[in-house]
Amino acid sequence: MSYKNGSNETYVKLFSSEFNQDPYPTFSKLRQEDPIHQTLLPNGQYSWIITRYEDAVAVLKDPRFIKDYTSFPGEEEQEEEQAVSNIFVKNMLFSDPPDHRRLRGLVQKAFTPKMIEGLRGRIEEITNELLNKVQSKGEMNLIDDFAFPLPIIIICEMLGVPSQDRDKFRTWSNTLVEASNDPEEAAQLQTHMTEFVMYLRQLCAARRQEPEDDMISKLIQSEEEGDSLSEQELYGVISLLIIAGHETTVNLITNGVFALLENPEQKAQLINDPSLIESALEEFLRYNGPVEFSTDRWAADAVELRGKTIAKGDHVIVALDSANRDPEQFSDPEVFDITRGKSKHLSFGKGIHFCLGAPLARLEAEVAVTNLLRRMPDLQINSAPETLEWRPGILMRGLKELPVAF
Repeated sequence: MSYKNGSNETYVKLFSSEFNQDPYPTFSKLRQEDPIHQTLLPNGQYSWIITRYEDAVAVLKDPRFIKDYTSFPGEEEQEEEQAVSNIFVKNMLFSDPPDHRRLRGLVQKAFTPKMIEGLRGRIEEITNELLNKVQSKGEMNLIDDFAFPLPIIIICEMLGVPSQDRDKFRTWSNTLVEASNDPEEAAQLQTHMTEFVMYLRQLCAARRQEPEDDMISKLIQSEEEGDSLSEQELYGVISLLIIAGHETTVNLITNGVFALLENPEQKAQLINDPSLIESALEEFLRYNGPVEFSTDRWAADAVELRGKTIAKGDHVIVALDSANRDPEQFSDPEVFDITRGKSKHLSFGKGIHFCLGAPLARLEAEVAVTNLLRRMPDLQINSAPETLEWRPGILMRGLKELPVAF
């Protein structure tokens, strides 16, 4: 479906390759002219898109917008064809209270600021090991050589997943995040989901036989001690931690570095004053956030928003990156400014589903960007910026690759 402006002239097709390369002009039009906008998603589903900051916060915090669609009559889980895909939504991100509180409670102790700060030394070590490998080459693909390996190594170590398997997770994760309604891609998605679940079954079976000091062993122990964690929920929580534990950070680091390289005066300011890193990270998150749209929500009851009626059962997503550039909330929102300071951006969500891994993502990005600029202060894009491609899909916002020279 195309978005049409006031003169009835087609502006841009939502979720097209053109939109994917730069969604912000479209977001701006929608905020001004149709902030509660219904459209057709690439998967063939109609959805309401929430584009203004105030409305985004309201929807993210409103318990009438639920995450578990199976609570609607006639939407019970399917056994055969849905059995595998259901596993990927058996976690706190796709559940409502009281299940949400129970599932989140099983893992949140590992993600407290104190626990995460204890990982700083290991994150520093991995960061410098990765930079050592490319230092003499004078160039690298920032994603393949740096932004991807760092968070996937950390989350794999936390969970107890062999590091040699991390490339499998990248393949599986990319398929899940970039899924569309293309028949060939749908078949590949089913194959990769099945492979992912089989891997998790084998891994959990091994941890049951020989527990270790890792999160998977602790989750299995919780399951065996009767903490109401089903086998599907066990796999669902682990898969969420693996995917969310690296996807957001890869895009945070890459999008942030890309913004710095496109704004060299900001990059120079950060190099000259490394104490600006925390403020810079918040601007990375606001300016071109790693998660473009929120995950699925459904209206449990009819809800009125700005004169529009969102009917019971309607699908709703929040355009987080649009809300983060709402001029009613942020001054000069189209300007990248690392001195902006404390920001009420929505890149980690809002309400009970606020991102559990936010402290880890912030720490990994802080260490990564600080060391990258310290060791490679002349870093620059090794390609024409306009030739860089953004990943497809309607969840994450991230480049496919970012070649850099130093």
